[in-house]
Amino acid sequence: MDPGWVRALSPVASDLERVVAALAERSASGEHYLPPADAVLRAFQEPFDHVRVLIVGQDPYPTPGHSIGLAFAVEPHVRPLPRSLKNIYRELADDLGVEMPLHGDLRHWAEQGVLLLNRVLTVKAGVAGSHHGLGWEAITARAITALVERGGPLVAILWGRHAQKLQPLLGDVPVIASAHPSPLSARNGFFGSRPFSRANAVLAQQGAAPVEWTIPAQD
Repeated sequence: MDPGWVRALSPVASDLERVVAALAERSASGEHYLPPADAVLRAFQEPFDHVRVLIVGQDPYPTPGHSIGLAFAVEPHVRPLPRSLKNIYRELADDLGVEMPLHGDLRHWAEQGVLLLNRVLTVKAGVAGSHHGLGWEAITARAITALVERGGPLVAILWGRHAQKLQPLLGDVPVIASAHPSPLSARNGFFGSRPFSRANAVLAQQGAAPVEWTIPAQD
């Protein structure tokens, strides 16, 4: 983890130790969890002080070989793209006029200070939502609280009711809320919500540089 994140998460260090121990125990009993161990804390590898946009997901994709430890992102080779991510890209194209990417690697966003934070950071392979209640919720709540305590520039993009339940933690942080990009709900307010241009407008109001949302092509 980035040293700034180590300090920010120090109040929940014991919670993190318990989760790691629980994962080790499950792994020893034969459970395969995702993402790979070296990617579980991927969201916290970029500098804490550089975070300027928060996007909250639920938990990693449960399909082996997909998750890279960043909410909504997948390994570059994954085809077809997850349907929620395809809808995110459709809205990105409609919002900013950029060409829809062919891959789902969102590290370009993370490297610019977009924190792609799943509420729960691991999942049993093949079983969505299987690690809810394992202890991750306290850790990710602390991550959000630490950003609020740090202060701006910061804007939160909350897609769907699950993410929007976190709004009380955000205090005075500007929030862009809409329906989730899932195929089940995207037409109920996600499409047309223009979260990317709106986030950049908020950042400009805070005196910060915009995010370059265009996803570079893979070599």
